[in-house]
Amino acid sequence: MGPGWYLRRLSRMGTREIRGRVADVVNKRRWRRIAAMPSEAAWLAHRDFRPLPADALQAVPEQAAAAVIAKANRLLDGHAVYFGVSRDDMAGPDWSFDPKTGRRAPSDVYSFDVAYRSEETVGDIKQIWEPSRHQHLTVLAAAYALTGDDSYAERVADHLKSWWAANPPLRGVHWVSGIELGIRLLSWVWTRRLLDGWPGAPGLFEDNPEALHQIWHHQRWLAAFPSRGSSANNHVIAESAGQLAASCAFRWFPESSLWRTQAMASLDEQLARNTFDSGLNRELATEYHGLVLELGLVAALEAEAAGTPVPGSTWQLLLRMTDALASIVDDQLRPPRQGDADDGYGLVVDGDEVHRWASLLATGGALFGRLSWWPEVPRADVRTALLTALAKPTVTASRPTERQNHFADAGMTILRDDEIWCRCDGGPHGFLSIAAHAHADALSVEVRHNGVDILADPGTFCYHGEPEWRSYFRSTLGHNTLQLDDHDQSTSGGPFMWTKQAHTKVRTHGPESWSAEHDGYSPAIHRRWVQLADSELHISDEVVSSRRHRTRLAFHLGPAVSVELEDSKAHLAWDGGSAVLELPQELDWAIHHGAEKPPLGWYSPGFGRKVPAATLIGTGSARVLSTVLRFRRAEVPAL
Repeated sequence: MGPGWYLRRLSRMGTREIRGRVADVVNKRRWRRIAAMPSEAAWLAHRDFRPLPADALQAVPEQAAAAVIAKANRLLDGHAVYFGVSRDDMAGPDWSFDPKTGRRAPSDVYSFDVAYRSEETVGDIKQIWEPSRHQHLTVLAAAYALTGDDSYAERVADHLKSWWAANPPLRGVHWVSGIELGIRLLSWVWTRRLLDGWPGAPGLFEDNPEALHQIWHHQRWLAAFPSRGSSANNHVIAESAGQLAASCAFRWFPESSLWRTQAMASLDEQLARNTFDSGLNRELATEYHGLVLELGLVAALEAEAAGTPVPGSTWQLLLRMTDALASIVDDQLRPPRQGDADDGYGLVVDGDEVHRWASLLATGGALFGRLSWWPEVPRADVRTALLTALAKPTVTASRPTERQNHFADAGMTILRDDEIWCRCDGGPHGFLSIAAHAHADALSVEVRHNGVDILADPGTFCYHGEPEWRSYFRSTLGHNTLQLDDHDQSTSGGPFMWTKQAHTKVRTHGPESWSAEHDGYSPAIHRRWVQLADSELHISDEVVSSRRHRTRLAFHLGPAVSVELEDSKAHLAWDGGSAVLELPQELDWAIHHGAEKPPLGWYSPGFGRKVPAATLIGTGSARVLSTVLRFRRAEVPAL
């Protein structure tokens, strides 16, 4: 990041945040001496650990258990995949190596001196950080718990000893970011719990000075350097959750009681700050709704099981988040693809085949009770069985009597017509002054047919290292909305910062229709009306302005959709359906597919992955545009 970025970043901070960050700088300079000669942890003489109830593993569904064991066996063979990159070195990994770029991050440098955002210095930092969240160790530990096979436990022990030796406190990239420390602590808590039947577990954890040293330094770091102000998004939730879970499960230090109290208060406060009253996450990035919900549930259950008082407000908020998720998913239990997504999880104890959102709804149903309007959750998972065996809270709160289709505070409206699902975006640009995980997607629509992306949100693809692709996937042209004069509606100040944000207002909404407007092209106003009924989606766009503008209207098709363009009519087909997209005749239409210079016509199925997909772009200068998407109903054979 150059000087300009730091100046823009500074301009997005308030006085209180600036004071806090100045104090952090002073502390980091002071801690440089600690890194040279790390402080020794003091621990209590009596150190026990609370295992799972004896019958918890009996509740694990057989199919889910088999998926965990299959994944653990691949890990034993050294195989893993991180963000689309296959690794065959996981039997004994180099914890600072990035297989994507072939670079190795410096490991014997004071952590706060590492330029971790520089791909030239460290490689792809996400590729390095992800294995060190140690969520593969919770999978191996779960396989041990389910089978009693010592080979899984021994591999866990080898990896932990290797990591601790390679990453002493405050050295290298794994001591830079609080979210990494918080999630790693969650993994260690559950690794110890799932290894409880293994004779070597106490010697690996509570009777091991190196483990005690690492756990103490992780919690000391989190207490000293919390995410602040404009950065207090999902990161601060992960920090609080990891601190709370570790100080409840590893109650082995004189500071544990203080850390528990502080972390519980922080989690309760920050969950409220990060969540709308409707239950949706304020970042308006759905993957982070899932991450925050996972982190909150895992940490609160840990506290509940340890006898640490969990405020009713915490449980009520987690309940609202769960009910909101149940409202917004489609027929296949997929939520919107809104905003950034980096495939981050709070706790992993399942195989690859487990459906993330089904698992969250299953856990919510078991903890809070499934409402009559909730979608069916046909899949079973390991995590739900284990988490709900740990504790069962009593939650008193009013709940929706029917499925919600409009979330006024988040500006999200879901229209449904049998198997057709449509999300309309009329909400705030993002969360906090930098809106770090927002996209320039005001008034965009996302349409699915029986869970298949038809008009798709292309996703995220990357965060660091590839600025052209980062810009494309969060641009206005990268979404199903209108671009004027080749500019984004909101102005980017860097990969995780917006310096000018469009303001959006929902004008009308109902079960079949929605309309909204935004001022991102001020003084021009973009207005949009959407109606879904009788298998037809009508989209009307209007540019309210005193002058003419260069107009580009984009419709991104999902990767499963094929298209034939005939003048202003696009014929769409996919396995299980077809439709006709009647495009505005006032614009000149073209299909773009997998273009790289500049990027256009791509879909990211997950972080670090992208595949070509057709994008229809109409270009002109019209002020009023009308689009109709007509789905063809399946013909019923005559008797």
